[in-house]
Amino acid sequence: MTTTPAVLILLGPPGAGKGTQARMLEEKFGLVQLSTGDLLRAAVAAGTEAGKKAKAVMEAGALVSDDIVLAILRDRMAEPDVAKGVILDGFPRTAAQASALDSLLAESGQKINAAISLEVEDDAMVERVSGRYTCAECGEGYHDTFKVPEKAGVCDKCGSTEFKRRADDNAETVRSRLEAYHAQTAPLIDYYAAKGVLKRIDAMGEIEAVAAALDSIVKASTA
Repeated sequence: MTTTPAVLILLGPPGAGKGTQARMLEEKFGLVQLSTGDLLRAAVAAGTEAGKKAKAVMEAGALVSDDIVLAILRDRMAEPDVAKGVILDGFPRTAAQASALDSLLAESGQKINAAISLEVEDDAMVERVSGRYTCAECGEGYHDTFKVPEKAGVCDKCGSTEFKRRADDNAETVRSRLEAYHAQTAPLIDYYAAKGVLKRIDAMGEIEAVAAALDSIVKASTA
C-alpha cells in the first residue's frame, strides 16, 4: 500500500453490489468503507462540532450541506483506523462535491487513487434489488435467487436467524432510483474519466468475478 492512505470511490446504482464488494475489500486490504449516511449518524451521536450542525439541519427537515459533510469526512479521515485507506460510498454525488473532495484531500497530500464504476443493466438491477435482504445482525447481504444462505434461515457469516428487507426495495421504486442515479452520476463519470482515475467493471457477473476485477484495480492503484 502507499504511505499515504488510499482513497477509492465506488460508483454504482442501488443493487450493483457496492456494499458486498466494499466489505470484501475491507477484509482483504484493511481499507475502511465510509458511507455518508453512517458518517452523519456517527457524527451526530458523537456530538462533534460538525455533527451538531448536521443534527440541527436534519431536525429542521433540510438537506445537510456539502460543507458539513466534508467537515465530517475530514474528521473521520483523521482517525487512526483509516491509516491504510478508505472506500467512499455515496459521496461525492456531483461534480461540485468531487471538486471539493479533491481540495479536502489535497490538504493532507492525498488524492483519489481510483473511482470505480460498477456497470449494470437496469432491467437486471430491478430483479436483483427487489429480491435482496440482509442479516439483521451483521449486515451480510443475501438474495432470493442469487445468494441464499448455505443453511436456510441462518446467516453464513454470524449465525443469526434474523433477516430484514428494505421497504423501498420494490420494482417501481428501484426504477426511479436508477433513473436518478444515472442523471446524477453521469457528470461524475466524466469528471473522473478526465482525471484519468476512472475504472469500469462489468458488475453483472458473479460476485467472485467482480471481486477479482476490483482486487486488480485496488492493487494497481495503490502500488
